[in-house]
Amino acid sequence: MDTPLGVDMAMEDEYVSQSKLLQDFINICDIDKAWTVKSENAGSQGMFLVSQPNLLTDKMRKFIVSAHISKGNTASVTFHWSLFPVEMTGVSTIVPSPSGLKLLVVRNPENNSPTKLEIWGQGQLEKEFQIPQSVHGSVYTDGWFEGISWNSEETNIAYVAEVPAAMKPIFTSSGYSKGGSNEKDCSSWKGQGEFEDDWGETYAGKRKPGIFVINLESGEVRDVKRISKSLSAGQVVWAPKAEGVEYLVYVGWPANRRKLGMKYYQARPCSLYSVKSPFSCETNEVEFKDEDFPIYNLTSSISSSFYPRFSPDGKYLVFISCKSAADSGVHWATNSLYRLDWPRDVKLKSSATIFCIPVIMNSEEGSFPGLYCIDLLTHPWLSDGRTMILMSTWHSVDVILAINVLSGTVSRVSPTDSISSWSFLALDGDNILAVSSSPVDVPQIKYGHLVQKSIGRDSWNWLDIPSPISKCSETVEKSLSTLQCSIVKIPVKDVSDCKTKGSSQPYEAIFVSSKASNPLIVILHGGPHSVSVTSFTKTSAFLSSLGFNLLIVNYRGSLGFGEEALQSLPGKVGSQDVNDVIVAIDHVIDLGLASPSKMAVIGISHGGFLTTHLIGQAPDRFAAAAARNPVCNLALMIGTTDIPDWCYVISYGSAWKDNYTEAPSMEHLSLFHSKSPISHISKVKTPTLFLLGAQDLRVPATNGLQYARALKENGVDCKIIVFPNDVHSIKNPHSDFESFLNVGVWFKKYCT
Repeated sequence: MDTPLGVDMAMEDEYVSQSKLLQDFINICDIDKAWTVKSENAGSQGMFLVSQPNLLTDKMRKFIVSAHISKGNTASVTFHWSLFPVEMTGVSTIVPSPSGLKLLVVRNPENNSPTKLEIWGQGQLEKEFQIPQSVHGSVYTDGWFEGISWNSEETNIAYVAEVPAAMKPIFTSSGYSKGGSNEKDCSSWKGQGEFEDDWGETYAGKRKPGIFVINLESGEVRDVKRISKSLSAGQVVWAPKAEGVEYLVYVGWPANRRKLGMKYYQARPCSLYSVKSPFSCETNEVEFKDEDFPIYNLTSSISSSFYPRFSPDGKYLVFISCKSAADSGVHWATNSLYRLDWPRDVKLKSSATIFCIPVIMNSEEGSFPGLYCIDLLTHPWLSDGRTMILMSTWHSVDVILAINVLSGTVSRVSPTDSISSWSFLALDGDNILAVSSSPVDVPQIKYGHLVQKSIGRDSWNWLDIPSPISKCSETVEKSLSTLQCSIVKIPVKDVSDCKTKGSSQPYEAIFVSSKASNPLIVILHGGPHSVSVTSFTKTSAFLSSLGFNLLIVNYRGSLGFGEEALQSLPGKVGSQDVNDVIVAIDHVIDLGLASPSKMAVIGISHGGFLTTHLIGQAPDRFAAAAARNPVCNLALMIGTTDIPDWCYVISYGSAWKDNYTEAPSMEHLSLFHSKSPISHISKVKTPTLFLLGAQDLRVPATNGLQYARALKENGVDCKIIVFPNDVHSIKNPHSDFESFLNVGVWFKKYCT
């Protein structure tokens, strides 16, 4: 019988046993979103959008699980779950109306078919609209440009969709056809026309998001016409109606020199804008005068403004800023929160008074380390109208915060006596629906209610909610029951080299173990300005269950530890971050938590950068390595990535934010090479597995391929797997499964 390509037949039994275990972990469901609406009877109705990988189709299966929520006293709540979930086949996203009586279902096409918008009532489909490509392309459901907003009367919906592409040149058998056309004709063909930038990684072909409004009575769709051609618009919301006029507020991102990668990049400059709804005019055919539909830049003095949310009474607009990233050039940084008083007379001014919860540069032990907000719910307000609930990162833990936007008071709502991470799903009145998990505990639904209001700190009580969503196999339960998890503080080794107080303070590592003698896997996050938190990760739990201890390092530069620690890394990559990882390894060994023998290391993106640096700078320490879309050669990456500015900032420091060039000099290329893992390749002897996405626009696969081929040239044992249809995150179900199956087998082969 022929040997399957890439399968080590000596490890075939390992492939069989590990694949069964990995499937058990992969099949655990994820809760993506939740909504609650008041029920006609007592209590409320909860809807949970759940996803589960479908390995047969290589897609994510999405379904709705519903529950009736009935409340007793303050210590009692009961969820009455529906018998079966409802699969959302072909659905891109769903958005309930403010009253909860209607549901918008968006179905984006996979080809040039129309986009479908459906309006569902409580018992049936009420309306269906098909929007042709000539009006707009797919609706954005990406979590960043995405914005879908019902107006208060539930008569109009504003949303973000791809603006129709410019006409392509047409050719026939006679040559060029004058005028052009977007219509298909068997006697002609379309040329390509001039190249136009898109927004990079995961946005291939996405060039111009725009704002559209559909009237649910007539089905007419109108676009917001006066948005600048150089601006991409998103995150649209309705402003409070005043004097009979409806306004829209949206985020606009300029593209000056070129469009640079947007995914994982809060740093891109952006502002909040406001404009009248296009349905403020009787018809869409009249010639608009500028003075009739002025566009206001509401935040022209701030380099970054996004996630706009109006208070329930409409008196103020609250939004997040990543000004510290936009100003310094790092791709992500500590957020600030702003409040803009909204004029009741609709006389908008870009210089309106703004109140700010500032960037935290450095914090004392146990105090608020700063705001790190990756999402904001559509309706995050408690009934007092001034308290906003949101999720943030607090060192190595995701927490739920309550922020009083009038006083600027910040309090931690999720428990402080647990290392579990918390995810905020929805509000049920003044109660909170959340999910809690840890590296050794599968996600569990929690229900929180305020039991005591005090001047210093409110007190919240959290109830465990049994649910069919949280189920996992007996094998997974048994494996996780043998594991322990802790957060280890790592002292900075060379404090004298630190220029700020924040950069001299301890960083952290998450340690997962069953016994100290187990082989150790060091796991490194990407970014570098990202963070690994104490939430449940299927693939990490799978590796733990194979008998490995895990050391998940949040080196300096990670989110969640204050701005000074984060800003200490630009210009020092390949040295400070590498040394932080080595110090963390030595620290847990000195504590007796891990053995120095048979260690492995794995990382993605900048984590892959660190992985390949470590096996070059510390060639005798690691028995095996795995690099997922790694940055191995910045000198090669600079000309192929969607974020060339990032290469300059991490190599030279923040002063180079605006000085990057598409034509780097020999001096630049030499520095990039010296900062890169490839400069240490002659010392590498660690067997290394490379996992690469062929559609990766962030760190194109050529980066990993060049490094891997050079290792093979040097006689180092390597294995390369390229996933032809996957991007930077390597998250398609087939790719994810094959990746970590090979990681598990590779580490077993060399570390046990």
